[in-house]
Amino acid sequence: MRMRALGVAALATLAFAATACGESQPASQSASPAAPGASASAPAAKSGGTLVIWADPSRVKPLKPFADQFGTENGVTVEVKEISKDNQTTFLTASQQGSGPDIMIGAHDWIGNLVQNGAIDPVTLTDEQKAAFSAKAMQAVTFNGQVYGAPYAVENIALIRNTKLAPDAPASIEDMIAKGKELKAAGKVKEVLCIPVGQKGDAFHVYPIFASAGGALFGATSTGDPDPKQVLVGSPDSVKAFGKLKDLGEKGDGALRTSITNENYIVNFAGGKCAYLISGPWAMSEVKKGGITYDITAVPSFKGGKPATPFVGVQTFFVASKGKNKALAQEFVANYVTNKDVAKALYEADPRPPALTAALQEVQASDPDAVKFMEAGKDGLPMPAIPEMAAIWEPFGIAENAVVKGGDAAKAAAAAQKAIDGSLKH
Repeated sequence: MRMRALGVAALATLAFAATACGESQPASQSASPAAPGASASAPAAKSGGTLVIWADPSRVKPLKPFADQFGTENGVTVEVKEISKDNQTTFLTASQQGSGPDIMIGAHDWIGNLVQNGAIDPVTLTDEQKAAFSAKAMQAVTFNGQVYGAPYAVENIALIRNTKLAPDAPASIEDMIAKGKELKAAGKVKEVLCIPVGQKGDAFHVYPIFASAGGALFGATSTGDPDPKQVLVGSPDSVKAFGKLKDLGEKGDGALRTSITNENYIVNFAGGKCAYLISGPWAMSEVKKGGITYDITAVPSFKGGKPATPFVGVQTFFVASKGKNKALAQEFVANYVTNKDVAKALYEADPRPPALTAALQEVQASDPDAVKFMEAGKDGLPMPAIPEMAAIWEPFGIAENAVVKGGDAAKAAAAAQKAIDGSLKH
C-alpha cells in the first residue's frame, strides 16, 4: 500500500506491518573518505566518519542532497543506501550481526518489534520540536512513554467520491451503500463500493467499517495504549461487527466483494466503475489520471454506530542502537530531518501529507488533497506499534473473507481469535 505503509507483515503485507526491508543494495554512491590532509572540499577528512542511512527506493533520491549537505557541515561521509524489500527484517538481521545502518527509515508500527529486539534508541526532541509535528504523528512514534523516531509523513485512508455520480458526501455507511446500489441498479456503475477484500481479506482497509460496527482488535492499557494481553477479535462486539461485514457482503448488499482486490480497486474507481473508493494518498495519481472529478472526506460511520476510525501510519526516521555513529545519527534525526525543506523534498518525491505542520501548510496551497486526507484521519487510530500486531493481520483477513462470502460471523471470529492466541503463545 502504498507500502502498505505499514510495517507488519501483512500490511506490507499491509501488511503494514510488514513492509519490511529486503536486501540492501546501494542506491547512491557516496564519496570515499578523503585522505588525511585533503582540502576542505572533502570534509569527511575532518573525522573520517561515515553515517549510513537505509531507505526504501522512493526516498533515496530526495534524501541524497540533504545527506550530502549534512556531511559537508559535519565533516563526515553520508551514505544513503536503498533497501527494496523486507526492510524491517533486513534491518533487524543486520542489526543483530553488527552490519546495520546508523539510521533506518520505516513505518512507525515497527517500533514495538524494533525496541523489543534492541534495534533502535529513543530520539531526543525538545518540546518545541514535538509541538511542530501533528499530534497524531507524535502519538504514533511514542512507545512506552518514549519517543522512538522523528516522523515525517502521515497517511490514512479516507472516502474518495466521484462527485459527478455522488455529489454529496454520505452521512452514514447506510446512505453510502444505498446510493451505490441505486447507481448500480441504474447501470451507472458496476460496483456499489470499491474497497479491496480479495481472497485473503484486507484488515487495513475494512478497519474503519469494522470499528464503527463496534469491533476491536485489542483492549487498552491504563495509559490508553493497545493491550496485547486483551485480544478482542473474538469478543461479542467483534462478532457483531463481523456480522455487519457479512450484511455488506456478497449475500447481502454486495458492497464487499472478494473479486475487488488491491490490484483492481483503484483502477475500477478511476475508470468510473464505482462512485465510492476507500483508499489513501497512494491512489491519487491513478484517480487524477482517470480524469475523475472527486472529493475526499472521512469514511462515514454506521447510523448510531461508533466512529469509523481509520488506521494512521507514520513514516519515521529511526536511530539504530547498534550504529557506529550514534551521536551523529541523533543529530541528523532530531535536528536535521525535522526541518521544513527536508520534509517538503520527501513529500514531493512521494506525496503523502507531511507530519511537520509548517511543511503541510506550504503543501496545502498546491495540494489540497493532503489536507483533506489529514482531516479525514484526525480521529484515526495510530497503527498499533506493539509486536503482537503482526499476529492479527492474516487471521483477521481470513475471517473477513469468510463472512463477506456469507459465512457465519461467530465461527469466523472464533477461528481468528484462536489463531491469534496460538500465534502469540509461541
